[in-house]
Amino acid sequence: MVKPGSMDVKILAFQDGPIRAANGLRFLPDGGPDLCPQLDVLILPGGQGRRIAVRDKRVISFVKERYEQVRFLGTVCTGAFIAAEAGLLEGRAATTHHGFFDELDAYPGVKVMEKKVVKDGRILTAGGVSSGIDLSLWILALLFDRDFAAEAAGYIEYPFRPDVFFEK
Repeated sequence: MVKPGSMDVKILAFQDGPIRAANGLRFLPDGGPDLCPQLDVLILPGGQGRRIAVRDKRVISFVKERYEQVRFLGTVCTGAFIAAEAGLLEGRAATTHHGFFDELDAYPGVKVMEKKVVKDGRILTAGGVSSGIDLSLWILALLFDRDFAAEAAGYIEYPFRPDVFFEK
């Protein structure tokens, strides 16, 4: 089992100071992209901020560059649009929040799946925000094994649900 402190999780941003979500929740990034020269997993969050992120050349360049290095790229909810804007979903199956299927389908070559978690190659996309828990558990299953993911799910009192996972 992975022990506390054996994984290093960081919140990265291109701006200094707290980031305020549309609902007022504030996040304090650990630093900028240079903080993590090597990543194993990159997770792109969704929400209203993705509308800004898809137009930010720094974000798109960072995602493209880091995709070449990471074991897995994950997106939660409308974070899929950041990956799509970077061209990483072209020719791939993907999902997003059900309210945005048509918008994601407009990206060239994206095959939108009405699933909670979709894996196509090294890219995993998740539906709405609660699907991010399923995404996280599946990333643990892929990095370690299903038993570990099930143990982690039990710890947070959430079911490990193999039925929500679609692999192309």
